Amino acid sequence: MSGFTHHDVPDQTGKVFFITGANTGIGFEAAKVLAGRNARVLIGCRNPQKAQAAIASIRESNPNADLDIVPLDLSDLESVKQAAAIVNQETRLDVLINNAGIMVPPLEYTAQGIESQLGVNHIGPFTLTCLLLDKLEATPGSRIVNTTSLAARYGRIHFDDINAEQGYDTNARYSQSKLANLLFSFELQRRLQNKGSKVISIACHPGIADTKLSRHMSGLFRFFTPLVRLLCNTPLQGAWPTLQAATAPELTGGELCGPGKRKQTAGPAKTYQLNSIANDKPTALALWNKSIELSGVNANL
Repeated sequence: MSGFTHHDVPDQTGKVFFITGANTGIGFEAAKVLAGRNARVLIGCRNPQKAQAAIASIRESNPNADLDIVPLDLSDLESVKQAAAIVNQETRLDVLINNAGIMVPPLEYTAQGIESQLGVNHIGPFTLTCLLLDKLEATPGSRIVNTTSLAARYGRIHFDDINAEQGYDTNARYSQSKLANLLFSFELQRRLQNKGSKVISIACHPGIADTKLSRHMSGLFRFFTPLVRLLCNTPLQGAWPTLQAATAPELTGGELCGPGKRKQTAGPAKTYQLNSIANDKPTALALWNKSIELSGVNANL
């Protein structure tokens, strides 16, 4: 479907969604829309106070919204495992939305010693997805939504220096993590399909959206922020591809959803054909194996 907005989200009564990073930005807007369509929405967040504030905000306009908090810190795989254990106690899981991420921070490492952008943006979601696959398999019509970025176009996987020990270019490492999201999404779809699974995997990206993700950008970028905002999607508009990927009934797996205007930077969502980067199967396979090594988790797909 072309031209998808939040108005196109169908009723979600009886369905359960788990959205990482749903306390702010695109994740928050997606949670608000889905709760308004009668879904049960689990908000994955590392800060309980911020999660409570998000729930209170949603309930201002929807007092009966079915919302709950799942403590989750994607920079610590022990926290990821604990979050998965909580979600696995749900009666069902219809959609996992891997939304949370970080963008161009200073060089940092996760609790397990992984470069933070790869760790938070890819290894954490990879681990979470693997640990929730059985619950998704048990839910008819379930799907996994993986959030990438236009920055994936410029990425390459630094297999020879995965943890940036030989040098750190924050933008290159962000692009790497977003390429990893894209490669993971489609490698996961291939493996699910080969297994005969009914679970589907779909990628999405928000184009250019005005969210807190850019808080680590340079002072020059922040100086021009008022001008940039005129060209950006609002957080709700940025959530349109996520909502399409999560709910559009015609999707069958392996699609990429993104904005339909200004070269995928803005506007209502549509689906796109995969380019050669997304279809790089040897790199996707190597990344899958590296992800198992770094996470210690294997989905057995």
